[in-house]
Amino acid sequence: MTEKRLMIVNGRIVTWEQENRILENHALLITDGKISKISEQAELINQYPDVEKLDAKGQLVMPGNICAHTHFYGAFARGMAIPGPAPKDFPDILERLWWRLDRALFELDVQYSALVSMVDAIKHGTTTLVDHHASPNAIDGSLDQIADAAEMAGVRTALCYEVTDRRGKAGTQAGIGENIRFLKSLPDRNDRNLLAGTFGLHASLSLSDETLADCVTAVNDLDTGFHIHVAEHEADEYDSLYKYGKRVVHRLNDFGMLGSKSIIAHGVHIDAEEMNLIKDSGTWVTHQPRSNMNNAVGAADIEGMLRLGVPVCLGNDGFSNNMWAEWKMTYLMHKHVHRDPRRANGMDVVQMGIYNNAALADMFWPGLNIGKLVEGAVADVIFVDYHATTPLSAGNLPWHIIFGFESSMVTTTMVGGKLLMHNRELLTLDEAEITARSRELATQVWQRYETIID
Repeated sequence: MTEKRLMIVNGRIVTWEQENRILENHALLITDGKISKISEQAELINQYPDVEKLDAKGQLVMPGNICAHTHFYGAFARGMAIPGPAPKDFPDILERLWWRLDRALFELDVQYSALVSMVDAIKHGTTTLVDHHASPNAIDGSLDQIADAAEMAGVRTALCYEVTDRRGKAGTQAGIGENIRFLKSLPDRNDRNLLAGTFGLHASLSLSDETLADCVTAVNDLDTGFHIHVAEHEADEYDSLYKYGKRVVHRLNDFGMLGSKSIIAHGVHIDAEEMNLIKDSGTWVTHQPRSNMNNAVGAADIEGMLRLGVPVCLGNDGFSNNMWAEWKMTYLMHKHVHRDPRRANGMDVVQMGIYNNAALADMFWPGLNIGKLVEGAVADVIFVDYHATTPLSAGNLPWHIIFGFESSMVTTTMVGGKLLMHNRELLTLDEAEITARSRELATQVWQRYETIID
């Protein structure tokens, strides 16, 4: 079988190794979707004169961005008004927005909200995403709808379905079944290494002990963890204390749900004891600053967790897939909350958004070495049209990203050596068709949303 090769030339290569490097006058050779060689450009061209060249034209050549926690179905909420007075707190937002919107989704809505998110991800240079889905009236096969969209787009995606008791026992069991069905189907459909899965749960406050036990039993013969929202608002902790006499993380730990394959989203209101349980179990935590600010739920102690050794990652919770916006908000939010400009140092943001996110991706796709440009790594690559007006080095790159990068600077996006966008032109998706159809579908979703009153 003939090897497929492509050489990226005339770029400034940002490797994002643990000691980051920016390589000048180097080229990058891709063979069958992986980086086979990085070397001096003249030497590499001389060695492989006939290989097709992709000219970066002086742009930064970087690993694709990674999102550790998102909700594709949230795409259909953009611009939607919540009837009545503004929600007073996060539980009110859940009941009046998200728990009505997810019930208004049908099968095609699930697919097109995912396609909308895929277009957004490709244009923003986000090549790997961990999604958390809910559609109580279209559960069966919903993860296939999203997986089909991901494969069509060419974006690397880890999926799960949100199990909850909100819609009764039948809904709970259907959610459990959808997670298990999808996880078992992965070996048959994952020939391109684009898809992965985990087991999704909403939050402690919507899950009984019986349901948690059923979920643990369901994954007994599967090598997987859990993906669950934890203490996004104080209500989650108070609910657990009142009903079960323990805090949320202790409750999950007692069921054996923590571990190196499990993800806790948010963790805004966990305490020191819970942080230690998370650290000792190797559980991942994801931080979503734009969402936390929008929902007015507070700021997680990301620095305390990082100091403990908790692997805190960076997600977007269904906001746009512009991960640099999450970088910027992390950097600014914690300074503002603590009234201390020394908080959330740029290297803390890098630790979450680059190194911890890459390690999480490696948990889902072991051996692909996602998130860095080194020999042997999968070729998930973006071009960034950023030409610094001040000195740019590996050491000060985080601050260039925070203060200088804009999402519009992404011109080329590649996953596994396949171009998904080049010179800002989408190559795998028809953005005009997706936009037009999603607008039609969203109109219908909004109409159904208006009729849901309980």
